[in-house]
Amino acid sequence: MSLDGLVVRAIASELALCAGGRINKITQPSRSDIVLQIRAQGQNRKLLLSANPTYPRAHFTEAQFTNPIEAPMFCMLMRKHCEGAVIERVTQVGLERVLHIDVRQRDEIGDVSAKRIVIEIMGRHSNIILLDPQTGTILDGIQHVTPAISHYRIVMPGSSYTSPPEQGKSNPLETSEAAFMEATGGETEADAPAWQRLVGRFSGLSPLAAKEIARRGGAAADTTAGEANWSGLWDAFRQTMEAVAANRYTASIVEDAATGKTYFSVIELTHIDGPVSRFDSASECLEAYYGDKAERDTVKQRASDLIRFVQNERNKNAKKLEKLKETVEEAKEADEYRMLGELLTASLHNMSKGDKSIEVVNYYDEEQRPVRIELDPQLTPSENAQRYFKKYAKLRNSLEAVKEQIESTLTELGYMETLLAQLGRAALADIEGIRDELVEQGYLRERGGKKNAKKKKNDKPLLTCYTSAEGIPIYVGKNNIQNEYLTGRVAQPNDTWLHTKDIPGSHVVIRSDRFGEETLQEAAMLAAYYSQAKSSSQVPVDYTLIRYVRKPNGAKPGFVIYDKQKTLYMTPDEDAIKALPLSVK
Repeated sequence: MSLDGLVVRAIASELALCAGGRINKITQPSRSDIVLQIRAQGQNRKLLLSANPTYPRAHFTEAQFTNPIEAPMFCMLMRKHCEGAVIERVTQVGLERVLHIDVRQRDEIGDVSAKRIVIEIMGRHSNIILLDPQTGTILDGIQHVTPAISHYRIVMPGSSYTSPPEQGKSNPLETSEAAFMEATGGETEADAPAWQRLVGRFSGLSPLAAKEIARRGGAAADTTAGEANWSGLWDAFRQTMEAVAANRYTASIVEDAATGKTYFSVIELTHIDGPVSRFDSASECLEAYYGDKAERDTVKQRASDLIRFVQNERNKNAKKLEKLKETVEEAKEADEYRMLGELLTASLHNMSKGDKSIEVVNYYDEEQRPVRIELDPQLTPSENAQRYFKKYAKLRNSLEAVKEQIESTLTELGYMETLLAQLGRAALADIEGIRDELVEQGYLRERGGKKNAKKKKNDKPLLTCYTSAEGIPIYVGKNNIQNEYLTGRVAQPNDTWLHTKDIPGSHVVIRSDRFGEETLQEAAMLAAYYSQAKSSSQVPVDYTLIRYVRKPNGAKPGFVIYDKQKTLYMTPDEDAIKALPLSVK
């Protein structure tokens, strides 16, 4: 992974600025994330500690988090022992991906109590552990490791803390030239790339950093350990480690032009060709790299049951629509049944009970060609004719009912497509709104009983509000409940309403009757971005005044009709949207 010991050292040097600061608030927005709100050096900062198995990390953040109504047990424990505590020091263990945050506070009886927060950034084994540094006793961990999982290392309340197992590697910051040559010498694995030997001998070096050092030392990615000029590699190694020891970092994100993959590091990545983004700090780099990846992953997990349900409903309606269309095709044969009935009626005198078929002249045909008609031998000639007339009447009468069902199924299918689009771009705060909507529409049962349902009904939806370059508020609904509240309650008659043309998406409202072209363009881009066509170009966006938007009686949530619209064509630009000031109201 890109987040190696060098990156953790850069983060540790930034967190060292918090020494002497106070932890004012602790929250746990998700099962594996802790957020510390810290007041240090006259500034308020948020520190994200994540044991997410896919995106483990620690860095300062500006992101907004939605917290559960009831704090998890680990969060309550952290608040008890660390909220209001003073941070004494932040240290890194060697050059490993382990951070220690030592804090002290006064306990219930006024005695000074010391605690240590251990952040272990180790992929799926990542953890956040609170312990007593004097006894080494674990108070709790955000992830429990039972004896059934590991006999070597148990993370449970009351157990003794055991550090992650040593890897037997040298600390590159404390390595001399002689030690370097000794460590990298030998004929073992001489055919393996030189950078792999660096990774295997020194702690804190990821393959990414090792490849960069090898490149600076004149070794290509495929240069073997036996072929490498280790004197040249020592010079590159020494220069890199001197910069790291002096806390001189170059935080950057590079996109590999060949593969399209992105990498981040706190040392310059010259061995990757592609666009480079540089940052003033490692925290800013990590924030930009992970962006909403971790949140999207969490949202996907939280919304997985809803997505499966809505997909099943969509598939059921799609199959129903196919069958209804088949019925329509059959109904098109209704006139043929009527014609056959009339031909049989005209030929009753040529038929008798027991006949299986009859050939008659088709007087509807210009060339008067004969046609063979199948008969039921158990019916009389007259009953056979009536059988065809009944088929005609049944298909003719069903056609109108089927057309109504097709219209209803198309509406249902469009509704499910809209919900899938909303779930695809939902934030954590939006998922419950979509669940509530499905409960309200009768698709799901309420969780938590009637009391919980009544409480939710009285809650006003929170709306996302952007501010345009002209200072005009632009509101966006992220689900149908928000869309209805925005369009029906918040917006005024002379406000401008926007929505993608014939594409599921959000309602967007420019909350002013006076604005310029720039605001209109930004609002149209938001409508295109918050739609199913987010990844498309030249997305059609309709806009009109709220006074021309209305909801038909009995329509699904979020469904409206409108007129007197004009259309813009926009290509969503995520960077431009992220640059707009954002708030939640």
